[in-house]
Formats: sequence, structure tokens, C-alpha cells
Amino acid sequence: MKKEVTIVGAGLVGSLCAIYMTKRGYTVNVFERRNDLRSEIITAGKSINLALSKRGWTALEKVGVENEVKKIAIPMYKRIMHDNKGNLTEQPYGNDGEAIYSVSRVSLNVLLMNLASKSGAKLNFNEKCIDSDLANSEATFENLKNKKHKTIHSDLLIASDGAFSLIRKQMVDKFNHDFSFNEIEHDYKELMIPSGKNGSYLLDKNALHIWPRGEFMVIALANMDGSFTCTLFAPKCGDNSFENLNTKAEVEQYFTDIFPDFISIIPDLYEQWQVNPTSSLGIVRTFPWHISDSTILIGDSAHATVPFYGQGMNAGFEDCRILDELLNKHKGDFAKTLNEYTKERKPNGDGLQDLSMHNFIVMRDKTADPMFLLQKEIEKKFSNLHPNKWIPLYSMVSFTNTPYSEAWKIGERQEKIMQHIMSIKHIKDRWNDNDIMQKMHDLITVH
Repeated sequence: MKKEVTIVGAGLVGSLCAIYMTKRGYTVNVFERRNDLRSEIITAGKSINLALSKRGWTALEKVGVENEVKKIAIPMYKRIMHDNKGNLTEQPYGNDGEAIYSVSRVSLNVLLMNLASKSGAKLNFNEKCIDSDLANSEATFENLKNKKHKTIHSDLLIASDGAFSLIRKQMVDKFNHDFSFNEIEHDYKELMIPSGKNGSYLLDKNALHIWPRGEFMVIALANMDGSFTCTLFAPKCGDNSFENLNTKAEVEQYFTDIFPDFISIIPDLYEQWQVNPTSSLGIVRTFPWHISDSTILIGDSAHATVPFYGQGMNAGFEDCRILDELLNKHKGDFAKTLNEYTKERKPNGDGLQDLSMHNFIVMRDKTADPMFLLQKEIEKKFSNLHPNKWIPLYSMVSFTNTPYSEAWKIGERQEKIMQHIMSIKHIKDRWNDNDIMQKMHDLITVH
């Protein structure tokens, strides 16, 4: 008899997981509390564009949907930093041809929903999960239109219901699982740079644009229609914070003084400011990620993070791939699979969050620092000379499938080595010398 799987949440990760599970031959029902995105006209407001990188592509390739996704993805080969006078500096993400990809959250979600339906999953909308019996893989849903309740029993319950997951809450309340939610001191607001004439791009479309300003920053990623989805990350209160940006004069003065080349290409900045919400950011940690052989957390319900490494979606897609591989390894035995899944993925969820907070500091503080850019140039040269000995941290996270926890540990060791190198006298003039490369080689053997 076919195994039945219930997935709570039809977001990016839930929809991809549905494709994985139908390809295993399971009967899959997906329940989503929102309306069907596919029948709505979506406007900007609270949807940071996503950066799709190697882990995400690996998960998409495994179920054969990567070519469909490539049609809506724009490669970004570098960061372009904008200073407060509008001057630009560039930093490649990797070697020639290596890129992360800008993709619209809504467009990707719609595509994955369609592919999930096509693969045989049944998608149910306006169905809010209100209760569960996790030990027995049961979830109760309320239809938000007719208020009717129904309880669904299945062989496996997969919770992909996001950072505020009801399933995870019940794991914590009923099974005493560990849980913490740490809201950071920064909020974000989305803005939109319109396209130019005939859908042209007003900035380089094949780059992630950053306006780094220390405690705060703006980033921009290209859309298919010539526009850019932009996000201001700033403190909740204090200097240059959201609390001081209320009136039209305050908002426009702030951007004119601090982001002059940004405000010059957004004619309706204040109108967008009023309409688009200001939203908070936080980190979810929980343990374990499963109940027995019956229920499992994937994506943000297990490891919601801040968006500064562009890895939240990639990590959720990786959850789907690893779950599928473990089901193969254990021949469909849910108890063994779920137990190993928690053991393997929990350290990587924590590693992802450490990396994300680390990269926030890099993006807002260091990308404007010439010595930081020099450090990255030195690392890149050494890596190209000794690819088996050194992969830069960003490349490890974005261009390989190295587990996040392992990448974080290696990155910490690399940073100690680079502190030695950057403290060498006249490093700015000497960095290209062979003896600097030899010094790095020697330090690796010590560390």
C-alpha cells in the first residue's frame, strides 16, 4: 500500500519537498493557510529576493526541475559596493563563471507549486493547521473560508510551516523540545527600483548591489522585468534607525544624505515607504527536529535564519535532498531516517545561523573596507594556487555542498591564518610575492 505524506505549508521548501515525496511514489497532500499564490496578482512589500546557490541547485537538479528554474533566475557574478558619493567598487563572488542567482520568491514559489501539482501532489489552500497529534502523524486543519475542521492522518507529517510553525510549537509544548527565538536589533523594509525605458536595467543586473554603511545597509537584486528588489536593513532604534524615519522629509533627507545614487533612481520612494511594511528578523533554534517515526521539521520551521548569507532557501532545499537520501539509505524506514536526519541537520542549522550573522557584519561593515577586499584577493590567489588546501569561506558556502557546520569551523581557522597574513608589514605592497603564499602554506600546516 502506498505511504501517505502530509506536508504543512506550500512555500518554497514545502513545494519542493512535495516533488521529492511524489517521486518516491508516496501519496502527498499539501495544506497551505494562504490563498493559492497562482491565482493572485502579487505586488512587492515583504519578499526579499532570494539568492539561489550551489546547494539549492543541487536539490533542484536531483528532482529534474533545475532547467525550469533557470528560466526565472538571473546570475550575479559579483558584489558592487556603492559608497556615499555614488562611487562603485567590485568584488567577484568566486572565479570566472561562478555566480549566485537572483530569483523572485513569488515566481519561484508559483513554479514549484505547479511542478508539485504536475508530479501528483494535491495542494489544498486556505487550510490553517490548528492542532495535531504528532505521535500519530495527525494534523487538524480549519478551512478559513467555510470554518470547517478536518483531521488528516498519514504515515508521515512534514512541517514546512515557517518560522512561526504550529507543528514546532506543539513539539515544544507537548514533547518538551528545546526552542529559542532570538530577534535581532535590525528590521528591514523592501523598496523597488523601477525598470528604465523598454524594460532596461538602471544598474548592472548581473551583480548584487550593496550600499554598506556600518550599522545599516541597502541591498538590491535584479528582477526579470528590469526592476530591482531592494531591502533596507537598519536598527530598530538609535542613530540612522527606523524610529527616526516617519515623515516624508525625514525619509527623503535620510536617503539623500546617505544613499544619494539610490534615491536618484526611485522617484516614488516615500510612497513605497508608506505602503511596504517594516518587518523584524530573527533566528530559530530547536531540538530535536522530529518525533519518532511520525513527524519532521524542514526549512524555516527547523532553522529560520537571517537573510545575510542568502542561504535560508538553499538550506531548506538541502533539507529535502538529505531527507530523500536518508530515506534511500534506510529503505523507507521512517524511524531510522528521521533520527539520522535530526543528528545530521541540526548542527548544520546552527552552522548556517552562525554564518548568517557573521556575513551581516561582513556586508554592512567590511565590504567598504579596502583591507578586507585585499584579504579576499589574497585568499583567492592562494586558493587558485592550492585548491585542495584552501577554499574561501564564501565559496565553500555558496559554490560547494560542504556541510554548513564544517564550513563554519574551517572559516574560523582560515580567519586566524589571515589575521597573521594581514598583520605582515607592508602587506599592501607585498601580498603578491611568493613568500606570502609560502607563509600561508606554512600556517595551514600549523592550524
